[in-house]
Amino acid sequence: MPLLRSRFISCLLAGACALAAPAVAWAQAFPERPVKLVIPFAPGGATDILGRLLATALGERLGQPMVVENRPGAGTVVAASLVAKAPADGYTLLLGANTTLTMNPAIRTNLPYDPVRSFTPIGMVADMGLLLVAHNDVQGSTLKDIVAQAKAAPDKFSYGSYGTGSSVHFGAEMLKTTAGFPMMHVPFNGSSPNLTALMGGQVQLAVDTVVASTPLIKAGKIKPIAALSPQRLALLPNVPTVAESGYPGFDMGSWFAFVGPAGLPAPVQKKLEKALADTMASAEFKKKLVDIGMTPAWGNGDALRARIERELPLMRAVAARADIRVD
Repeated sequence: MPLLRSRFISCLLAGACALAAPAVAWAQAFPERPVKLVIPFAPGGATDILGRLLATALGERLGQPMVVENRPGAGTVVAASLVAKAPADGYTLLLGANTTLTMNPAIRTNLPYDPVRSFTPIGMVADMGLLLVAHNDVQGSTLKDIVAQAKAAPDKFSYGSYGTGSSVHFGAEMLKTTAGFPMMHVPFNGSSPNLTALMGGQVQLAVDTVVASTPLIKAGKIKPIAALSPQRLALLPNVPTVAESGYPGFDMGSWFAFVGPAGLPAPVQKKLEKALADTMASAEFKKKLVDIGMTPAWGNGDALRARIERELPLMRAVAARADIRVD
């Protein structure tokens, strides 16, 4: 009996090794062709800038090009759905945001993906500040000026965002609720069309990212009103926060993370996670993020999953209070 048991165990181990061998070999070979990085916004915005920086750095570490594909639409739902349905082989990834993973689930009842079950978390990347900005012809330069005008003439202001259900949409609606003034929402598919519409006077106000807004502010093409973050922004230290402008405790920002389709093989997930971790540990790469107005915020796949699960109920509460709904 001991001999038979020993042979049985040996057969089991041999079978397990035989099954594991192809997966190990596949992971060692991965990637054997270019990896596609799907960005859920139009070219030229903050997410696009961040994605292209990451694609270049990760491509070098993985030994294969990382090719950017912009798929804007429906507040990141188009891109997220595409990646959720892609083969779980590591060759299609998403640069997601809190819009994708914690805000859309709070305001959309018929999402074609689940923020937790549809994706394999790879890691956190960066946090980013948001701004309320105005067309140069708008009178006044402070949030109190804007609020007073809007209350006096409720149809005076419309504001642009880079998508329904995006972090800037959430931020603007929170601001409307907090300050108690009317603005009509006009969504665009990305920062570039949003800020172009602002410069052209199609909207009087916009909420957008510090990354996309700062060059236009410094060129004198739009003017800043207030930062939505709890602290002033490093790129624009003279711009007061919403809290400093008379609304204490106001805090809204954006964050970015890497995910793949659900079911990525563990060795492939680990290889991608390590490449991202090594990239985020680079002092040179961190400086590039800071230079464009982002705060490096590395966290592994487990940390990303925990953040999603922690923020989902918070964003649902914000959406209920501000009455933000899409469906």
